Amino acid sequence: MPNPLTNPRCRTMASSLITLAAIIVLIFEGVPLLFKPNLLKQVQQSGELVVISRNSPTTYYEGAQGPTGFEYELVKKFADSLGVKLKIITPDNLQDIFDMLDNGKAHFAAAGLTITESRKQRVRFTASYQEITEKLIYHNQDKKPESIEDLALGNLEVVAGSSHVESLKKLKKKYPGLSWKEHNDMESEELLQLVENKIIDYTIADSNELKMNQRFMLELRAAFDISEPRQLAWAFPITKDSSLYDKAMSFFWRSLNNGDITQLIERHYGHVSKFDYVGNRIYVRHIATRLSKYQDLYQQAAKKYKLDWKLLAAMGYQESHWNPRAVSPTGVRGIMMLTRKTAGQLGIKNRLDPKSSIFGGAKYLAQISARFPEDIKEPDRTWFAMAAYNVGYYHVLDARKIAIQQGKDPNKWIDLKTTLPLLSQKKWYKKTKFGYARGWEPVRYVEGIRRYYDLLNYQLAKNVQQEEPAHDAFSILPPVL
Repeated sequence: MPNPLTNPRCRTMASSLITLAAIIVLIFEGVPLLFKPNLLKQVQQSGELVVISRNSPTTYYEGAQGPTGFEYELVKKFADSLGVKLKIITPDNLQDIFDMLDNGKAHFAAAGLTITESRKQRVRFTASYQEITEKLIYHNQDKKPESIEDLALGNLEVVAGSSHVESLKKLKKKYPGLSWKEHNDMESEELLQLVENKIIDYTIADSNELKMNQRFMLELRAAFDISEPRQLAWAFPITKDSSLYDKAMSFFWRSLNNGDITQLIERHYGHVSKFDYVGNRIYVRHIATRLSKYQDLYQQAAKKYKLDWKLLAAMGYQESHWNPRAVSPTGVRGIMMLTRKTAGQLGIKNRLDPKSSIFGGAKYLAQISARFPEDIKEPDRTWFAMAAYNVGYYHVLDARKIAIQQGKDPNKWIDLKTTLPLLSQKKWYKKTKFGYARGWEPVRYVEGIRRYYDLLNYQLAKNVQQEEPAHDAFSILPPVL
């Protein structure tokens, strides 16, 4: 009988059996280690991308039509490009984001995170998609602080774990008397509200957060920047497997080059760049004193023609400041400022009758919207329709043709708002079918309605909140279009 320890054939058979047994064990324990897919493949096989974000109007929140926010829409595009569902999780505070990434609770964070040197020690940042500055915020009725030394006269409060804390620590080396309080249980918008209500004197906010909230918190002002311009990016855990990170980087370069990110920035911030303190104050007063007379009519008309009643009401305010007897120098009149010709086509006999005007305006807007090609998607389709309501449908078609001539996208409002003003320039309108138009007016018109819509949403939510039992002073976030 051959000795299994010395016989080569026996040794070979034994080795094969051991190898086979090892493979069987690995199969029963899970996928064989040699064939374990990378992280990108794991995400695609599971069908789910798990992302950390923050509840904020600049990042992610539940809007009237479902989840929205700049960060949400951007990461949703990425998930769609992978062919998977998106799952958003929100931590209790900012500092938890990095702990959750360390513990493998999510694939990455899309939470409006600023790139800083200390954070780069913990996470791997993607390409930047937005630039911001950190601003010191104070109340309009208080004396404007001119320097860091002036902050000693009041209390400064910021979000714990934020890049603002890092900036303050750097400043403290130069200004030893600088002090502040950090909050683990508050977001930046909540601290802005405390400044607005004069509960605290100062806070720090990113420029995009201020821009978004200043329309609603009318007394907020920026004193000065406390940092150089900073970059926002997604944050990935630092691991050897970079497959998902690499895919995200490819997504960013593609989105930057094809204009997707620019389009998202326009959608969320394009209409909020102009802050009109006096105009917004008057508007808030008119919401309280005038809108109630016509709210039911706007709701009924919007329901009939499948529109958003608040958008229709904002449009009415842009037209007439909700004055049913308004008359323009050009002869348009009524709360929705219909022309005599349009009123005749709609069968309206009295343009000064609020009901007739509101229902007529809603019907006309719906008719215009239906005329545009199906490949113009929302919300651009609505902006196109409102621009046509103001300047005329055929002038908008001319502006779309100019967009094509310039190599722009004729189906995107971000491009149309640059070509509409060209209709007032002879070298452009002489090439069009319908000629000259005051093309800058519909751009201002649409942007104004978007601002009024956002502020109306915020005020109505605020009113509801005041009527209900207090349970969370900051549970209502302003919507963003």
